[in-house]
Amino acid sequence: MRADARRNRDAILAAARDLFESEGILAPIDGIATRAGVGNATLYRNFPTRDDLLAAVMTDTVHRVIDDSAELEDQEPVPALQEWMFRLAWGLRVWQDLPTCIADAVDDEDSPVRTICSRLTARTAEFLERARGTASSTDDEVDASAVFELLTAVSWGLDRFGDDEARARKRVRLATAGVVAAA
Repeated sequence: MRADARRNRDAILAAARDLFESEGILAPIDGIATRAGVGNATLYRNFPTRDDLLAAVMTDTVHRVIDDSAELEDQEPVPALQEWMFRLAWGLRVWQDLPTCIADAVDDEDSPVRTICSRLTARTAEFLERARGTASSTDDEVDASAVFELLTAVSWGLDRFGDDEARARKRVRLATAGVVAAA
């Protein structure tokens, strides 16, 4: 990618991130090009749909959440799963209406947002499988997709109720109590 094209793309992503943080991800995207200092044609050439733009903006956050989860591999499996579930719900609550877009994308095979979500679901599966191998195991009926969907719904609550981190931890633990059986 040419340097000017890279600068334009980065400016669009920064403007989109700012808009999503201030107005939610369902805000009209027409103003993003103006905020980025590019034309609408440049915006749509880089990101033909809202989902393309949303997936690109989500990518950095998803990579960071997944990369940061490597430190959980040194913990006991059940506490690691619990911490992963909290971090995932906390991370998904960042932008207003993100859970709605994720719910729409889960069944849309062509959605770039679904591709992003599949990475999070796969990482959830890794923690879930590790926890299943312990004396305090998870319910075998629960799969990673169901846990990801649950955490997406919980993230909506974290956002809507304005939870701080301590309150969010309590809400996630309560909501996921059925995922992890007590020893």
